[in-house]
Amino acid sequence: MSALALLACSDDRRARLSDGPGTIADELTANAENFEYAIGQTGGTLTFATAFEPLTFNRALSKDTSSSFVLGHLFEGLTETSWLSNEVEPALAESWARSEDGLTWIFLLRQDVKWHDGAPFTAHDVEFTFNRIIYNPDIDANARPTFTFRFFDRETGLWMEDQMSVTALDEYTVQCVLPVPFAPFLRSMGTKIYPRHILEAYVDQGTFSEAWDIDTDPSEIIGTGPFSIEIYEPGERLVFQHNADYWLTDDAGNPLPYLDRIVHIIVPDLDAVLSQFQAGSSDYYRVSGKEFAELESRQAEGNFTIHEQGPDFGSEFLTFNVNPEAVDPPQLTWFQNTRFRQAVAHLMDNNRIINDEQHGLAYPQWSSISPAAGDFHNPDVRRYEYDISEASRLLDDLGWVDTDGDGIREDESGNPLAFSLVTNDSSNLRSRIGEIIREGMADIGVQVDLKLVAFSELVERLTKTLEWEAAIIGLSGSSEPHNGINVWHSSGGLHLWHPNQLEAATTWEAETDELYIEGSQELDHSERIKLYHRAQEIVADNVPVIYTTLPERLWAVRNVFGNTTPTLYALWDIRYLYRTDR
Repeated sequence: MSALALLACSDDRRARLSDGPGTIADELTANAENFEYAIGQTGGTLTFATAFEPLTFNRALSKDTSSSFVLGHLFEGLTETSWLSNEVEPALAESWARSEDGLTWIFLLRQDVKWHDGAPFTAHDVEFTFNRIIYNPDIDANARPTFTFRFFDRETGLWMEDQMSVTALDEYTVQCVLPVPFAPFLRSMGTKIYPRHILEAYVDQGTFSEAWDIDTDPSEIIGTGPFSIEIYEPGERLVFQHNADYWLTDDAGNPLPYLDRIVHIIVPDLDAVLSQFQAGSSDYYRVSGKEFAELESRQAEGNFTIHEQGPDFGSEFLTFNVNPEAVDPPQLTWFQNTRFRQAVAHLMDNNRIINDEQHGLAYPQWSSISPAAGDFHNPDVRRYEYDISEASRLLDDLGWVDTDGDGIREDESGNPLAFSLVTNDSSNLRSRIGEIIREGMADIGVQVDLKLVAFSELVERLTKTLEWEAAIIGLSGSSEPHNGINVWHSSGGLHLWHPNQLEAATTWEAETDELYIEGSQELDHSERIKLYHRAQEIVADNVPVIYTTLPERLWAVRNVFGNTTPTLYALWDIRYLYRTDR
């Protein structure tokens, strides 16, 4: 990061950022190692303001983070990942064992878990979730890519796909038999489990896509999680109430969760989210770099503390639609050209984004895996520094020059270089990135029509109608590279630039496919690192997505909560969070 990009930070924070994310990571790791849960008080509410509403209550079908985030309060998996150590821990399964070859796994389930309607949770729910939902070809289940196992058949010379078998051996024992080794298997078994007694009828009738849509009575959304939905008023609020029969207790035997309610106040935009926090109406807030200086000075009077967690796992990026079924020439031809994408990458003025929009509290992103993922991150991939001259040279070399003097380049067939760019209107950062891209493209003679649409419409275009040419969007990330398989394998539904390919359209996509498959099956951690490092190099060379910046994760939290500490992964476990001001 340039010295200029640090001007908006305090001296202490400037020094920490200039040292890179490693220094902050060491502090966050120490926080986790030194943390101990306190016995909390029951009751009270956690309030959060948001500009994003869920698009569905059907967690198995959700493809947006706003839906997945809120439904995380309701549904659980057999395992969970510790917010302190990132280690896999028991959840709905209390223990497990595996065969020596790692292909057969036996899970012993907890016998004290109930669904929100009081029905017992059993192995048949697990069997139903995998066999009737995740592996159902008629259901577009978001977890299917994770549990689609690919392997190379040496006899045919072809890549093959297979599924694992999931069998309820008795009421509380589940057996999973995998076709190949799978390194992140236990972590992946955190995928959510759904109630057979509620959803089986929808599956039988072929109407699962209609189950638990956004208009469903909240009382009908049944999970095993620590909270259920009490009230949903579109455009106003989403209220969660604690599950009085939840299975987890604290060390003193008290039932969890401690909180009575979680309230999401739904507001029109991100400015209103900030206003809610400043007015004291919400308890925690994701702080942008632009807001940091002002909020930092108000910590004492506002009774809150700003916690930092290092660079984000997620990403904000520009991508082009190269799907021949969705885009016609000449735009398709341009977008498919690697040198064109590389030219555009040189127009991404990351320092301007960091300075003007994030006030120094961000890092340029070059690799498809964040530094937050630790040793899986490859810091040595190809970089595209902001360079208008280089961008122009690349287009000149293609023969795409302004031949008629109107300020717009034409391709070799005389088509003016012009396309539309879409992003959501509820994100100030994405709209500003769009303006920066539009200006940069104009500087080299490419015309961009920037369109701002509702977030729901953006998701609809990217995942269903495919009616877009270029887009600015973000995706969440994690510490496990395989969680990105739906993005990086060419058959994935979130392989946004050309999703759901039956066969990889390019040689680099085919190689990336293989690396992600091999990475999931390699049990030696150091060898997995090499495979994912190579995949990141390929992505950087071919730029199917053009990354912007990774913001510093900054959270302002009221000083009225116990069992909190910033770690690399979270601020708390919501089940143990309690209010200290009661």
